[in-house]
Amino acid sequence: MELHTIKSPKNRSKKRVGRGNGGKCTYSGRGLKGQRSRTGGAGGLKRFGMKSALLKVPKLRGFKSIYTKKEAVSLSTLEKTMDGSKIITPELLKEMKLIRSIKKGVKIVANGELTKKIAVKGCGVSAKAKEAIEKAGGSVE
Repeated sequence: MELHTIKSPKNRSKKRVGRGNGGKCTYSGRGLKGQRSRTGGAGGLKRFGMKSALLKVPKLRGFKSIYTKKEAVSLSTLEKTMDGSKIITPELLKEMKLIRSIKKGVKIVANGELTKKIAVKGCGVSAKAKEAIEKAGGSVE
């Protein structure tokens, strides 16, 4: 006798679960009375899953601006790294690894002194930085 040679019993009715006493399964594991024994009373797993997902999300505090800030490059870093022969562009600053990305934009800020003559093109420049660049003999486009 092997499993694939066993014949299934004929005319055997399937046991119906969760259909009350008529299906001879009495209370179907729901107990007697109460909210959880009624239809739709238990709530189901869908709510538990959503609740746990919501609880895992941290609370947001404060205000977060939707506008991205430009990457700032100070005059002191330009003084250290630039020799004055090249025109300063966002691509050049990215190549020299002074900024992370060009997508946000670049702004040169007045932090430190500038003695070298430099030319800036395609970058945002603060008013004090523009004044310092032009004072050193450079240009801003």
